[in-house]
Amino acid sequence: MDFSAMIASTPCIILALLTLGYLGLCVVSPFGRCRTCHGTGRNRSPLGRIRRDCRRCAATGLRIRRGRHVINHLHDEYEAGKR
Repeated sequence: MDFSAMIASTPCIILALLTLGYLGLCVVSPFGRCRTCHGTGRNRSPLGRIRRDCRRCAATGLRIRRGRHVINHLHDEYEAGKR
């Protein structure tokens, strides 16, 4: 492999490693902190005095990562294909 081909293939290899690393994180830890409430499960009301349950995460403070949604979809498609 010559030097120019190695330089051209480096970004593809790095992108593939980052993708596989993120999917590995989604398998090990499928939930992340909610972005709306910052993982607390509570939000301030529009006036800023009352704290209410977060609607996005249903007051758990957790959300499913996007990569985990992809893994779940691929698993469901695989299971549907086996029937």
